[in-house]
Amino acid sequence: MPIRHRLLALSVALMWGLNFIAIDASLAHFPPFFLVALRFALIAVPTVLFVPWPKVPVRWLVGYGLGFGTLQFMFLYWGMAAGMPAGLASLVLQASAPFTVLLGATFLRERLNGRQLIGIVVAVCGMALVGWQRAENATVIPFLLTLAGAFGWAIGNTCNRLAKPADPLRLTLWMSVVPPLPMLALALAIEGPARIGASLTSFDEPGALGALAGLAYTVVVGTVLGSGVWTWLMTRHPAGVVAPFSMLVPVVGMTAAWVVLRETVSPGELIGGALVVGGVLLGSLPPRAPRVPDPGPVPAGAAATVEPSRSGKVGASRPGTVE
Repeated sequence: MPIRHRLLALSVALMWGLNFIAIDASLAHFPPFFLVALRFALIAVPTVLFVPWPKVPVRWLVGYGLGFGTLQFMFLYWGMAAGMPAGLASLVLQASAPFTVLLGATFLRERLNGRQLIGIVVAVCGMALVGWQRAENATVIPFLLTLAGAFGWAIGNTCNRLAKPADPLRLTLWMSVVPPLPMLALALAIEGPARIGASLTSFDEPGALGALAGLAYTVVVGTVLGSGVWTWLMTRHPAGVVAPFSMLVPVVGMTAAWVVLRETVSPGELIGGALVVGGVLLGSLPPRAPRVPDPGPVPAGAAATVEPSRSGKVGASRPGTVE
């Protein structure tokens, strides 16, 4: 991968890591379920008007939208609104990787190699350690909600694979058409019209400007620009080369949360986070290429000759023989 492409991959990790700070700012003003609906509605309207249909089966597009768009962000925003720190949320969402591997093995009959199994076990141990630390601090519910968001992401990944899009960016944009209506209905039922209306008419309150800036960042930078650059890189390089850069997202997220929001984590959470990142990275490494045995020196006088096939075409060569 050229150095400029590596820099682009690093920029995506930076954009996605800072996205959790933007979400935290938006949640200070908007209720979480309505914020999910608003986020995707802002992408869905121009998508329907200007982006061509991705030419995939509707059921997999809907499944991708429900998993990646609806379930992931419903539980993530709910968990963060309930007290999940932004930096730690960026880490817990990495559980989507082992969840995706397990769903692929269960429903797509994808075979697991030993390295993937070890990576899953290491990541699960890390998540268990983080969850135990959260339980000691009486904040296990936000942790579980964020973990459910990671599982929703894995469902979306599985539907994305089954869709087999020719243009993944189009599918990502059209996926945004799915979440707004169900999330708006959920917001009206749970958060209520009064709370939603107040969030849309009280922009003179402290933090409202930051909430709008965070929403704009999430839509334009985090979703459109970040996903666009990532998709561009994935179409030009092997997934095993590009995907490990996503491991930098929680590093950026937790560092930014420490600098901007003054969030701190316990030593146990840091150890658990290192296990999660290490396990995901181990499981995402490409399998080793089979070793080709050395055929040894060619015996003297054994000249390689080209043998014609019975069809008259030139076939493979074998030393010292003519058919």
